Amino acid sequence: MNEQEILKILGKVNAVVTDSHIVYTSGKHGTAYINKDAIYPHTKETSQLCRAIAERFADSGVEVVIAPSIGGVILSQWVAHHLTDITGREVLGVYSEKDGDSFVIKRGYDKIVQGKKVLVVEDVLTTGGSAKKVIEATRALGGDVVGLGVLCNRGGITSQDIANPQKFVSLINVKLDTWDEAECPMCSKGIPINTDVGKGREFLACKKL
Repeated sequence: MNEQEILKILGKVNAVVTDSHIVYTSGKHGTAYINKDAIYPHTKETSQLCRAIAERFADSGVEVVIAPSIGGVILSQWVAHHLTDITGREVLGVYSEKDGDSFVIKRGYDKIVQGKKVLVVEDVLTTGGSAKKVIEATRALGGDVVGLGVLCNRGGITSQDIANPQKFVSLINVKLDTWDEAECPMCSKGIPINTDVGKGREFLACKKL
């Protein structure tokens, strides 16, 4: 599955927002957004995207797939399912949970990743922070991180930014123009902020304080 086919799937489920006034998690403003939450209700399309990730790591000897919760849990399960189907051997799907500024692996999953070849998966990379922390948490338990597979790299993230996994694959790479609030051309034109996606609602709430 190539990048155009991936974009077609994302467009089909209305996961690509353009020509809007978006506030990102970083606090910067922009005109486009990849709405990962629009993907997950559509199980067929989610499965297709995860199959595409699985195919790119079919020869990596993956034994366990792990992701940051919450949304990443769905990816972990589907990618592990497809790797099991492709390789003919069971690949387990687990997840890591946020604990303050870090991610921890518990619920017995720490024993599952120990000494195993592990694939980390994530939906959208903006800063790469969550993926990096999951990679570090996996390595701290003795897991061998054979790769990182993501749906979309929208932050221009490199392997060095995410603790150098052995292999780094993004189904699509999107470069989004962003501005600080003071320099945002949409703010200067008075274009309303999108409160349906991103951090627009929180941004406006803070403005009212």
